[in-house]
Amino acid sequence: MEDKFFTQKFCDRCGKPLDDGRIMSMFNTDCLCMYCSDAERERPDFNEARKADEDQILKSNYNFKGIWLSKNPTQKP
Repeated sequence: MEDKFFTQKFCDRCGKPLDDGRIMSMFNTDCLCMYCSDAERERPDFNEARKADEDQILKSNYNFKGIWLSKNPTQKP
């Protein structure tokens, strides 16, 4: 069974094709194009999200859903 992250064709945020690359959001499980990833990095709370992800990895939690899904599952960036 293939992972949706690797097979989806369009960005979860803006809908653009993922032909030029993809990355998972630091805030939730969205698959982002590089443009949306760059925009996400400019957010003032980006370092909080990155730190939370790193903390979970250190605890061997490699399936952390991000701070937005942990705090509010309906909130979008």
